[in-house]
Amino acid sequence: MAPTNLGGIGLVTEDVHICKQAAVPLTLEGIRTRRAKAGKLDAPTASYSDSDMFKAPQPPSKPKAKRWDHLLSAESAARRPCVLKQAAKHLKKPGLVSLGGGLPSSDNFPFESLSMRVPTAAGGFSHDAANLKEVAIGKHDVRDTADGVLDLSIALNYGQSIGSAQLLRWVTEHTELVHAPPYADWRCALTIGSTGSLEAAYRMFGDRARGDGILTEEYSFSTALETAAPLGLRVYGVPMDEQGLLPEKMDEMLSDWDVEARGGGSRPRVLYTVPSGQNPTGATQSEERRRVVYKVCQKHDVFIFEDEPYYFLQMQPYQKGANGSNGTTTTSASTKGNGESSGDADVEAFLRTLVPSMLSMDTDGRVMRHDSFSKVVVPGSRVGWVTASEQVVERYIRHAECCSQGPSGFSQAVLYKLLDEEWGHDGYLRWLMHLRDEYRARRDAILGACERFLPGEVISWTPPAAGMFLWLKVDHTRHPHAASKSLLELEEEIFDSCIDKGVLACRGSWFSAEHDRPLSGLFFRTTYAAASEEQMAVAIERFGEAVRGSFGI
Repeated sequence: MAPTNLGGIGLVTEDVHICKQAAVPLTLEGIRTRRAKAGKLDAPTASYSDSDMFKAPQPPSKPKAKRWDHLLSAESAARRPCVLKQAAKHLKKPGLVSLGGGLPSSDNFPFESLSMRVPTAAGGFSHDAANLKEVAIGKHDVRDTADGVLDLSIALNYGQSIGSAQLLRWVTEHTELVHAPPYADWRCALTIGSTGSLEAAYRMFGDRARGDGILTEEYSFSTALETAAPLGLRVYGVPMDEQGLLPEKMDEMLSDWDVEARGGGSRPRVLYTVPSGQNPTGATQSEERRRVVYKVCQKHDVFIFEDEPYYFLQMQPYQKGANGSNGTTTTSASTKGNGESSGDADVEAFLRTLVPSMLSMDTDGRVMRHDSFSKVVVPGSRVGWVTASEQVVERYIRHAECCSQGPSGFSQAVLYKLLDEEWGHDGYLRWLMHLRDEYRARRDAILGACERFLPGEVISWTPPAAGMFLWLKVDHTRHPHAASKSLLELEEEIFDSCIDKGVLACRGSWFSAEHDRPLSGLFFRTTYAAASEEQMAVAIERFGEAVRGSFGI
């Protein structure tokens, strides 16, 4: 079957065979087969693209997403397509000479090529010189080479706000492989990281004039709270346990919503949640917890922002003392540098160990999932993507067209070369397996330090099952000045002592969703993301000294 072109992009036409296969979960081999049938991706400068070009045809039995017109803000509803971006669709016409869009000639780009050295999957992602591969991208690779798909003449010019077709294809395949959304009209769009996409999402679903509010965990990502405040969106915290937000408490809040008691705020229309390795608490929702949260949102018609930067950093349970006194762990055999591939089975088995995402449960299209390369590749790329229904992604693109124009061409080019041409989907997933082991070793090291240096009679914690944060609870009721000092005063006293002793641990109050309500406890957020094992031990010992000094232990 010969490939056809749509908007300048190679696309496999739908046939009976593919329709029959559409209900079968996508595999790594399935991606390879699909690409082989589609042929070379042809996506020149400013090409129009859409996730639907890269998905399996959806079977008729799959439902379509609900519509969300009643939840969208007046600002979002008012946005219209950018006429200049729409005009770029005509560039696919053979022989067309464009005097339209202001696309600079690549002849004037002062970059002839970019090169980088990257670790390989075959070498276990070691940074030893022998395992590093030189990768380059030239200005005219598409024109000058038979297999060129993306080059600097395309990547560094203006493009569509949905992102380049080349990287959009990769994230669409990745999303289908990992999450397999259970409704038909899902789409992806590239973003300027998750912070940029969250700000846009707030504006799409939040309306100051309506008194809109956001539900989130009672302790939540501080930047998410700081992003909502200037938009005039109220934030309401849902009580938590060691698995994150409590769905029964969220149900009670929404069922008994009292506008007057809530300062005039209307019942929230949106839930912002970080289900895996939640920032700041490190809590991870189980599959059952996620399903119940989703059902509560269905009951009250709440839209969900699923922010998952730590999703792939899900680790094996912590075993106290299982790896010696220092708590370190060994790297799994599947990622060791033996130069051999253990096949797709290892990678697909890894995917099966992950707690299913809310996106994978979303039969309504009420989840807007925010993914990012920041925590698993490099933060400075400022590239991520959202997945949501066709309607929601279309509204997101309308926002991006007039506010950001999409992520950096440099970043997209570098990530495409690394993820698509060098590692491929299997290599990227092996990288995530490797990264999971790295973070597991770091987590175990900081937990070992906590067991050695913290006063267990007043400090407790739950070993994180994902992410990069450890949430320390200090029992303020046992403080000698508990009756005379507020929680904030005790927190400040310990924090200042920590700084004096040479350790920074974030104050729990910085993450409180509702700053005008009393704190539920005395907490500090620590991270095992950057410091070495030796440095973490020193830092935890200093933190323990600060707490002991405050408590007079």
